[in-house]
Amino acid sequence: MRLMRRVLLAALLIGLTGCSNLLFFPLKQVPFTPTVAKLQYRDITLTAADGTRLHAWWLPAKEGVALKGTVLHLHGNGGNVATHLGGSYWLPEQGYQVLLLDYRGYGTSEGSPDLPGVYQDIDAAFAWLKTAPQTQGQPLYVLGQSIGGALAVHYLSEHPQQASRLAAMVLDGVPASYRDVAQLTLSNSWLTWPLQVPLSWLVPDGDSAITSIGNLPQLPLLIYHSIDDTVVPLSNGVSLYQAARPPRVFQPTRGGHVQTFADPVWRQVMVLFMSDPQGFTGLRRLAEVPNSPQSDSKTETAQ
Repeated sequence: MRLMRRVLLAALLIGLTGCSNLLFFPLKQVPFTPTVAKLQYRDITLTAADGTRLHAWWLPAKEGVALKGTVLHLHGNGGNVATHLGGSYWLPEQGYQVLLLDYRGYGTSEGSPDLPGVYQDIDAAFAWLKTAPQTQGQPLYVLGQSIGGALAVHYLSEHPQQASRLAAMVLDGVPASYRDVAQLTLSNSWLTWPLQVPLSWLVPDGDSAITSIGNLPQLPLLIYHSIDDTVVPLSNGVSLYQAARPPRVFQPTRGGHVQTFADPVWRQVMVLFMSDPQGFTGLRRLAEVPNSPQSDSKTETAQ
């Protein structure tokens, strides 16, 4: 009876605080800055349409390296820009400048994360990139990792004018369904495990990536997903690839959830894709480029 009371209490709390609590796990403390990776950076303040002030890091291309374009990095559901720096810290050395956004409630951004509020945050990032002097005349790309990729897919399906500005988009470990993410989250706790299915159905699934990706205007896609991913299983990436319009490339990888860019092989694959999004066809077989030794010694802290 005590367990059941706790489960019912958890269900009540979820109902009172909103279903977005099953999707977003922000960290307010920013434990370090890009200087730990010996990167130049600038703090950027954005303002969403509802007045929420947002924080982002701007990572310029490495000095002396030819500028090749701009990447908007939309990170996963846990942590903040610091814990997700591993997804894009390597791009400036390759000639790409990066805007790494913290959604509302993450890091020093104001507010609390929710749907659809976070779409205003993405809109604010696009607005800043449209007017920033350093981005003018440069190709624009989106890197969406985990839930950041799902947010990007739905946002761009609803804003084709923004999608038309992109040269390409890269998705990494993206869940096909918000409801599935919620059920997985609930299954990880002994308190909510017994009611994982009924509680997950409280999460609206209408704007999940699987329902939106087929509505994207023609946009080259590179879809990474790890064979070893136990957080967002491989079937999610396969489903998104099947539902997406061409041109698109599905690239299986190895390693944990959004650990892709710990391996320099997959960093190089992304660079090759961005250099020719329309013509890139990916690796035919995973065995063509095995995991490098460096990937075993590098980890990222976020999911």
